[in-house]
Amino acid sequence: MRDLEIKKYQKLNELAQPHGIVIFGERADINIPLCELRQALNIDEKMYNRSFSELSINDAVNVFDTCVSPILPDTVFIHIGESDITMFKENHSDFDVEYRALIKHIRELNKKCRIAVISIKNTDNNPDVDEINQHLKYIADSEKCEFGDLSVQKVWNPKATIQTSSFIRNMGFVHSIRAPKPLYDLIKVIFSSEVYA
Repeated sequence: MRDLEIKKYQKLNELAQPHGIVIFGERADINIPLCELRQALNIDEKMYNRSFSELSINDAVNVFDTCVSPILPDTVFIHIGESDITMFKENHSDFDVEYRALIKHIRELNKKCRIAVISIKNTDNNPDVDEINQHLKYIADSEKCEFGDLSVQKVWNPKATIQTSSFIRNMGFVHSIRAPKPLYDLIKVIFSSEVYA
């Protein structure tokens, strides 16, 4: 399965324009409706989804080099860890080392790249997921990355946001703002969509 996903992204990279925002995640992230969210909310930045059905932090650097680095992202949302819960329980320090290595690797490729570490959704109130999310928060803080905490329920109301966006456009502000949006706002929009959740 991974080989097919990698080949698909390599083909898509031939069409992609550089310097956008990339979601580098797994599982449900594949289904994030990026095109619809960009259009509905008038997001100007280029956005690409390079998520996999299963992706371990152990493979993340190699997969990043193959599927993400060719499009030279300016922003990366890392949403990896769900496939690593067993590994984390066995040796959380290895997990931490691998996650930091991925962040360091991304910065070696682009020292100005904005990086956000996204927590794992914990719909079953699993204490192991709570613990891994604490580690992800610590890693994000210590590596000076933004942390997207998905444990906050209903952090985004898409209908209200779309209505506000439409109102602003209807009042004459038709051009989207070119300045980079705060990462937390984009995290809310992308990872908390009721369509995706």
